[in-house]
Amino acid sequence: MAAWRNSRRDRYTSVHGCFADQVQRVPDEVAVAHGAVRLTYRELDERATRLAHRLLDLGVGPQDPVAVLVSWSPDVVVAFLAVLKAGACYLPLHEAYPLERMRWIVDNVTTSENTTDGAGVRVLLADRATQQRGLPDAAHVVLLDDDPALDEAPTTDPGVEVDGDALAYVMYTSGSTGHPKGVAVTHRGVLCLALDSCWDSGNHERTAMVAPYAFGVSTYEVWVPLLHGGTIVLKPPGDLDVRALVSDHGVTGLHLTAGLFRVLAEEDPGCLAGVREVMTGGDVIAPTAVRRVLDACPDLVVRALYGGTEMSSFALHSPMTAPYTPGRSVPVGRPMDDVRLYLLDPDGVPVPDGEAGELHVAGPRLARGYAGRPDLTEQRFVPDPFAAPGERMYRTGDLVRRTPEGLIEFVARVGDQVKVRGYLVEPGEVEAVLGALPGLAHVAVVAGPADHGDQRLVAYLVPEPAGATVEQVREHARSLLPEYMVPAAYVVLDALPLTPNGKLDRAALPAPAFTGTAAYRAPTTARQRTLCTLFGEVLEVPAVGLDDSFFDLDGQSLLAMRLVGRIRAALGLELTISDLFDAPTPAQLDKRLDQAGATR
Repeated sequence: MAAWRNSRRDRYTSVHGCFADQVQRVPDEVAVAHGAVRLTYRELDERATRLAHRLLDLGVGPQDPVAVLVSWSPDVVVAFLAVLKAGACYLPLHEAYPLERMRWIVDNVTTSENTTDGAGVRVLLADRATQQRGLPDAAHVVLLDDDPALDEAPTTDPGVEVDGDALAYVMYTSGSTGHPKGVAVTHRGVLCLALDSCWDSGNHERTAMVAPYAFGVSTYEVWVPLLHGGTIVLKPPGDLDVRALVSDHGVTGLHLTAGLFRVLAEEDPGCLAGVREVMTGGDVIAPTAVRRVLDACPDLVVRALYGGTEMSSFALHSPMTAPYTPGRSVPVGRPMDDVRLYLLDPDGVPVPDGEAGELHVAGPRLARGYAGRPDLTEQRFVPDPFAAPGERMYRTGDLVRRTPEGLIEFVARVGDQVKVRGYLVEPGEVEAVLGALPGLAHVAVVAGPADHGDQRLVAYLVPEPAGATVEQVREHARSLLPEYMVPAAYVVLDALPLTPNGKLDRAALPAPAFTGTAAYRAPTTARQRTLCTLFGEVLEVPAVGLDDSFFDLDGQSLLAMRLVGRIRAALGLELTISDLFDAPTPAQLDKRLDQAGATR
């Protein structure tokens, strides 16, 4: 195994330039591992170089967006690196996005935040599997597993040089206008994150890649290991099995959302034994979850991370080790390298330590802005009055305070954005999508805490006479929105409650009731009774019948992981999240367990 060695970011102007040094240093070490597939640094470089030449032959120019929509495989990493080698920027598309959402992104993307005219995408990188599922339109589609021209392309580096201000990628996140917004991140931003001194320990020598590559955490999962001579370990196909990822694939570092971290802490904290460091964040971190994990894995480092796509993923961190005594909250930490923090009141004046102020982040890892949205860029990336002329700071929309120890502690959101399962969501975007369906007079989408602690979206609908039904609205949402942005509940009202000044009266909105849609059918066998009881405990529903669906009872992926773990423990049977999703009622799951037992 190659020795872990940190390289200072000021030695490089481009991500691929830094990678080239690692190829020279450790050419035969494994760069990407996925099941039985292994790509060394030399092999990864050669494949990416061939693809870069193919892109240049197709007319890809400096900072042109190249869409990436490939199946979960090492081709993801090959595509990212090749696009950068060609001097362009990659535009990652999530496989789970509805096709219409991908089409809008591909048609409207621009690499400038100063224009509202979308330039669109000339080249889309895909494969045969994603082609079969449906692709957005592009002038050229390159299938990475079925393009003879790639075999003929040169293996000599194209030698395209870029500076730190050039774009590395444009990543789309939820926006309030009914459409997502593209965050334009530079090579300098990626280098600032990947070469931060917090990764110097060597704990990330074998880094797990488990997040969808169209989300910001992929910046850590791809570039931290690759720019240090480490290995990316792609999650095997199927459900995420952290214990197997660690024991079978030797992962030393990984990132888990706060919700998933909490579930693992409650259900199986020992599964992280052997990991050197686990990062978590994206939402409020439970102090008791940190204690449970560190009690079970005393040699582990748990690192709280705070950031966003606008900050090249992360800007603050707080490492925690055993013995750990939980406090009232887990601080989001101290600034990472070259990060400046300001806690300001509404007038832009710094607040004293201990008082809440809106967090503003400054420094070279800030994104260029929102592609094609000069108005939004101006609102959120504002002049930094505490630095040299021309410097900017990013308004996070988070209220925080500084503790006596100098740590930053999260207090609340001040904007309309909310966190749902670790993803930042604009309820206004969901409202706009639902409101476009004919047959609805009014729509309001709000977020509130579920009984099990996670945020959820609730849609309040006022249909027109003989207008849209709840089922039609639900299907409309599923066809246009990512799964995590689809409301968990729908409430039909005669009219939206308003305050005296005509604004939505959120306090007057009735709470949704999550109940099974089927008539109650009682369990008759011991195993059925156990299944119904566990469904009720995990979903916090007083009585679950055999025909009540996990999804109708506000079930979602984190709760599915918790339920599957408890069923395994109670019944001693093999079960996966896919089994639950395919058989979401206790009755269906009971039959599936019979079939699985007979097969095994």
